[in-house]
Amino acid sequence: MIKFLTALILILANSISFAGEPVSKSYWGSTAIGGHDSVEYYSPEARTQHKEVAGDKRFAVDWKNATWLFASQASADKFAAEPERYRPQYNGFCSNALSLGEGLINTDGTVWEFFGDKLHFFYAEQGRQRWLNGDWKSYQQQANTAWNAKINNNEEY
Repeated sequence: MIKFLTALILILANSISFAGEPVSKSYWGSTAIGGHDSVEYYSPEARTQHKEVAGDKRFAVDWKNATWLFASQASADKFAAEPERYRPQYNGFCSNALSLGEGLINTDGTVWEFFGDKLHFFYAEQGRQRWLNGDWKSYQQQANTAWNAKINNNEEY
């Protein structure tokens, strides 16, 4: 019986660990990207003022085993209709950490930048500054390679 329970626990743990693409979530829940509205980052106001917008639990969308919060029903509807368009790169994990081979580091949505037309999140301002002052296209290629390895090889996250 103990062997059966141990095997069952291992099977369940593996299926949970490798269930689709990971999302940067809060440590004590399933809220994505610190509860910020991922659609609002694309607004002209957010981009010119470089301010993130907090989401509200009343406007939630479940996607990729995470709860994404939005400031309005309109934002929630936009995301629900096109989540791939409005999700941040690497589902909110730190772009800089991926580019440096450091793995999946959670972010809270407060340190961000657009590179090209892609929204990237960073664990800390230092990573964002590295991308702003360096060869972000090269860093993005490195991050893409690391992200794809995580996803395609079912590496633990």
